[in-house]
Amino acid sequence: MTFALRRGRVYGTVLIDLDRHRPVDLLPDREAATFAGWLGEHPGAQVICRDRAGAYADGARTGAPDAVQVADRFHLWSNLAGYVETAVARHRSCLAQPPATDEAADEPRADLDGAVAAAREASFEQRVFVRHARERYAAVQELKAAGVGIKPIAARLGLARGTVRKYYPAASVDDVLAKARDGRGSILRPWEPYLTERVNAGITNGSQLFGEIRDQGYTGSKAVVLAYLRPLRAGGSTVAPAARQAPKVRTVTRWILTHPEHLDEQDTLALQQVLTRCQDLRKTAGHVTAFVQMLTGRHGERLNGWIAAVDADDLSELHRFTRGLLRDHDAVLNLSSVTGSALMIA
Repeated sequence: MTFALRRGRVYGTVLIDLDRHRPVDLLPDREAATFAGWLGEHPGAQVICRDRAGAYADGARTGAPDAVQVADRFHLWSNLAGYVETAVARHRSCLAQPPATDEAADEPRADLDGAVAAAREASFEQRVFVRHARERYAAVQELKAAGVGIKPIAARLGLARGTVRKYYPAASVDDVLAKARDGRGSILRPWEPYLTERVNAGITNGSQLFGEIRDQGYTGSKAVVLAYLRPLRAGGSTVAPAARQAPKVRTVTRWILTHPEHLDEQDTLALQQVLTRCQDLRKTAGHVTAFVQMLTGRHGERLNGWIAAVDADDLSELHRFTRGLLRDHDAVLNLSSVTGSALMIA
C-alpha cells in the first residue's frame, strides 16, 4: 500500500502478490513510468488490482498490456464513503431534530436559532485554517482555469498533491469546508446546551460561563463563548431550550455505510429520523445499499443500471463518484469476473 517517505510530500508504492499474500517490492514514487518499468522487469502478472489513480492505470497498460486491470474493492468503497460523508456534511442542517415548541414560540425561536447560527458561522470564519482554505481554493482554481494540472499546481503552490486534489474538483470552497464545519468548526458544540441552560437560569456573565465550561474541559477561546452567548442574552429570560444535539457528520455517514443488521435499535431509529427529514440523504442511502449489494455479490451486470439510477437523481456528490467509475469502467466491471495470478498496487 502507499507509504510516506516524507509525510504529505513524498509517497511510494507497495506491490503485493495476492496469490501469496505478501509484499514483493517497494517503489520510490507513484509514477506511471516507474511502475511500467517494474512490470517490464518482472513479467508474468495476469491480473493487476489497483486503485483508480491514472498513473497506475497508465503504468499497467504500458508495462503489462496483456494483464487484466481490476479496481480494488477497498478503494472503491473508500471513495464512495468519502463522497457520502461530503453529502452528509452538505445537509448537516437536516441532522438535528428540531425541539418541540408551542406555535406561539415558533417565530421568536426561529429568530434566535438564526442568530445563534450566525454567531457560530462568524466564529468559524475567524479560524486561520478557513482563511487559508479560501486562499488555497482561489489559487488552485485560477491555475485550473488556465489549464494547469494537479501535479504542476502542487509544485507551483508548494502544496501536497492530495491537498490540491481536494480543492481541484470542488464547485466552491464551501464544498471543501463542509466537513470542517461539523468537526474543527464546532469546538463549542458540546457545551452549547449547558450554556443555554445557564442563560435560561439567569446566569449571563460571559467570564463566569467561560470559566465554568473551561473547568469542564473546554479548550477554545473566550471570544467564541461570548459570540455564542450574545444572541442568547439578547433573547432575555424567555430563551427556548436548545435543539437536541445533532449527530456528527461522521456518525451519520457511518450509519449509512453500515449494514442495517449491524446497527443497534437506537442508531437505526436515529438514522430513520435523519432520512425522513432529508430526501437527498434518503436517496443517497438507497444508492449506497444497492452499490453494496452489487459489490459484495459481484454483480457487475448491474453497474450501468446503478450509474443511470444515480445520475437520474440530483445528488452532486454521487455524480462525481459515478464519473470516476465511468472513467475506469472496464476495471470496475472486471471485479466480478477475473481470475489468475494477481498483483496488487496499494
